[in-house]
Amino acid sequence: MDFEYSARCTELQARLLAFMDQHIYPRENAFYAEVDENGRAQGNRWLPTALIEELKPLARAQGLWNLFLPRSPRAPEGLSNLDYAPLCEIMGRVPWAPEVFNCAAPDTGNMETLERYASEAHKAEWLEPLLRGEIRSAFAMTEPGVASSDATNIGTAIVRNGDDYVIDGHKWWISGAGDPRCKLFIVMGKTDPDAPRHQQQSMILVPADTPGITIVRPLPVFGYDDAPHGHCEIRFENVRVPAANLLLGEGRGFEIAQGRLGPGRIHHCMRAIGVAERALELMCRRLNARVAFGKRLSEQGVWRERIAEARIRIDTARLLTLKAAWLMDTVGNKSAQAEIAMIKVLAPNVAQDVLDWAIQAHGAAGVSGDFPLAYQWAANRTLRLADGPDEVHRNAIAKLELGRHGV
Repeated sequence: MDFEYSARCTELQARLLAFMDQHIYPRENAFYAEVDENGRAQGNRWLPTALIEELKPLARAQGLWNLFLPRSPRAPEGLSNLDYAPLCEIMGRVPWAPEVFNCAAPDTGNMETLERYASEAHKAEWLEPLLRGEIRSAFAMTEPGVASSDATNIGTAIVRNGDDYVIDGHKWWISGAGDPRCKLFIVMGKTDPDAPRHQQQSMILVPADTPGITIVRPLPVFGYDDAPHGHCEIRFENVRVPAANLLLGEGRGFEIAQGRLGPGRIHHCMRAIGVAERALELMCRRLNARVAFGKRLSEQGVWRERIAEARIRIDTARLLTLKAAWLMDTVGNKSAQAEIAMIKVLAPNVAQDVLDWAIQAHGAAGVSGDFPLAYQWAANRTLRLADGPDEVHRNAIAKLELGRHGV
C-alpha cells in the first residue's frame, strides 16, 4: 500500500497552494460581498460572480483545471484518485474555491457520469462545455415525499411515449439548480414500477430549458441560501425529452448511481478534511492570541486536549481516505465500497467536531460572519445527509463485516 504522491501531484500541490495564497484567501470575503451586492443591485442573488469568472482562466492557464476526472481522453489533465486527494483537500478549505478549478460538485459527479455512461453525441453536447466550465449542471434524485435514503422509494415517473419519455415528479435539495448557468439535469426516476426492486429506476438527461420544469423555491441551509449555487425544490410536470436521452437503458439507474456516488463521496471527504485542517489552524491561532485568567488559552489543559484530539482524528480520516482512493485506483470502486462508506461517516463527523471546537475557541466571533467557521459548520453538517446518511453507510459497513464472518 503506497500512499506516496507522484512527482506531478507534488508539483501541482505547490502550484495550488500558491494560487490559494495569492488569489483565494485574500478575496474570500469579497466573494460573499459580491453575492450580496448583486442581489441588492439587480434583485437576483443567483447571478454568477465576476470574481470566479475572473479566476477561472488564471487557474486553467496554470494547469489547475479538471484535475478530478481520471482516465478521460477529454480531460488529459485528470489525476488518479490518490493524486487528486491532497489537491481536493486544499480546494475544500474555502467553500467556493473548487469552482475556480472546475472541480465543484455536482458538476464533477455529473461529468464523471457523462464520461462513463453517455453517448458520444451527448458527450459532445453536454460533457465538453462542462469540461470547459461554460455551463453548470444538477443531479435530481432526492424527493420530499419519500425517505430518499432508500433510493428504491424514489417515485418520479419516467414513462415511454412514442419516441420520447415523459417525466412527472417532485424533487428537492437539487444543488446548483438556481444557477442560471445550469443547463442540464440528470434525473433519476422509475421507468418500471413492477420490475425487480433495483431494476425499476433509470436516469435520463433533461435540458434545463425543457417546458414543464418549475423551480419552486431555493432551500436555505441553517439560514444560508448558498447563492449563487443554492439548493432548490423542483417540479417536473409533463416534461418531454427524446428517448435517446435515457442513460444506458431502462432499469440501470442504480448501476449508474453507484458509479457516480463512489467518486462523489470520496471528493466530499477530501474537502471535509480540508475544512477540518483549516478549522484547526484557525483554532490554534486564536488560542495563541487570546489570554484568559492570566494565561494564553493555548496553555490551558482543555484546549491542548482538543488540539491533540483534532490532530489525531484529522490524520486518521486522511489516511483512511487515502486508502480508499488507492483502492479505487487499483482494484476499482466496487472493491473499495467498505472504505468509501467508512470515510463518508468518518470525515464529515471529524470536520464537524473540529469546527465546533474552533467555534468555541473563537467565542461569540465564531458564530459571526467575521470568520468562515459558522458557514462551514452549516455546510459540513449537510454532508452527514448528502450522498447517503450516516446510518445507511454504517449499515452497509456492518453488512460487509458480517459477511466476512459467514453471516
